[in-house]
Formats: sequence, C-alpha cells, structure tokens
Amino acid sequence: MNLHLNIRPPAVAGSFYPGNIKQLDSSVQTYLDDVKITAIQTKPRALIVPHAGYIYSGPIAASAYAQLIPFAGQITTVVLLGPSHRIPLLGIASSSADYFQTPLGEIPLDRKIIDKLEQLPFVQSYDDAHRQEHSLEVQLPFLQKILPEFTLVPLVIGQTDDQQVSELIETLWQEQNTLFLISSDLSHYLDYHQAQLSDQAASEAIAELIPQNIHYEQACGRSGIAGMLLSAKKHHLNVQMLDLRNSGDTAGTKDRVVGYGSWVFY
Repeated sequence: MNLHLNIRPPAVAGSFYPGNIKQLDSSVQTYLDDVKITAIQTKPRALIVPHAGYIYSGPIAASAYAQLIPFAGQITTVVLLGPSHRIPLLGIASSSADYFQTPLGEIPLDRKIIDKLEQLPFVQSYDDAHRQEHSLEVQLPFLQKILPEFTLVPLVIGQTDDQQVSELIETLWQEQNTLFLISSDLSHYLDYHQAQLSDQAASEAIAELIPQNIHYEQACGRSGIAGMLLSAKKHHLNVQMLDLRNSGDTAGTKDRVVGYGSWVFY
C-alpha cells in the first residue's frame, strides 16, 4: 500500500465487531449462513440495514446482505448513507480518503462519483464526520465478504431535508451496477413492547413509501430512509421487509431495547 494514500482506519473494530481478522471473517460468515434466503429474483437496488454492535444487530443486517449473494458480481459501487452520531453536521459529509480500512482489508473510494456529488450545494468533504462514525463502518465487513470487487461512496448525513437526500440519490440513479445502502437503527431505549409498536409503525411507513410517517425517534437514520423512500416511489420500486427485531431478541435485556430492521428495494 502506497504510504502517500489517505486511508481512513477502522474506529470501532474490537468494540462493535471483532478486531481479529479470522474472528471477523468467521463471525460475518456465520451470520450470513444463518439467513433463510428470501427468493428475490431481481437485483436489489437498495437496502436498509441496522448498524449496532454485531451481537445485537448482526443477524438482522445479514438478512439484508444475503440478498446480494446471487448478484455479487453485478454490484461494483456501493453508495453508503448513514447518520452522524458524533459530530454536529449541517448537510452531508463526503470523505477525502482514498481507502476505508477494516481488518478484512482496504476498500477504494470512488473519487469520480464523490467529486460529482460535491458539486451539490449540501455535500462537502468533512473528514471529522467520518473519523469515529460507526454507522458506515460496521457495514463494510459484510460488503467485503460478499462483493468480489467494489468501490465505496461513504456519506454521513447531518441536518438535511428529505428532498436533498433524494436529490443525491437521483444524481447517481443512472450509474450502472450501483447499490444504495441506507444505515439506520430504529427505536432507542423503549421497553420491549413499546419498541415493537414503534418499529412496526416505522416498518409500515417504509412498506407504503410514506417518509412523513417516520419520525426521528423511530429511526436515527431517518433522513437516509426518507430520501430513499422518495426515490423508490418515483421509480416504482418494490420494497420487502426481511427482518424486524430488537436487542431484546438478540443479546440484551427487554427493559430498554434498540430496534433493528432490514428491507430490500428492487
């Protein structure tokens, strides 16, 4: 690896997911092996996936990623949109990096597409937004495990409106072999039953492509989801829910849970 390249190193390896390459590889493979594949015959255009620690949301994320396996050779660019958890942010932050790194290796960024997006008035390069952000990073090992070769367009969403996110997606809609990947958890720290009610309501809004029915307390990645729903409606996409659970179902207690869901658009 050229020492002059700008590499964004992993920030949450060893905490959100295993930092050891063999453990990480085995962990991701196990989650994928446990998925009962939904027979979707069409290449996915977009996924919504959760972004918590793997012990909590890994199985739910895997249910979405498994849909890519039959089409792995046909996806060469991943546009990854996740919410900012660490840095107050206006608009959408791109990255100046050449590569994003995980224990499984380096992923090249698509500088040509990023340059194109930075022409939009609400997109700007801001590496601080990416430095500690987990909502994008936790998706990368799944992508590395499934896709033989791909470039990445990582975008952290701050305060923005739904139309802007949709405009960004529309800017890239004609790009061949591109997957839009929306990172979001659902309700936070409700009790088990309240979380189920909140997450079910969000799921129905996603199924019906009605972004205004999703509120920020129902989904931390609401802006990314809403922008995707506007574009999905415009292009008459089908959406299918793949999994809807919470941390009380996977690895936590049931008194304060976080909700997770996964959906595929095709």
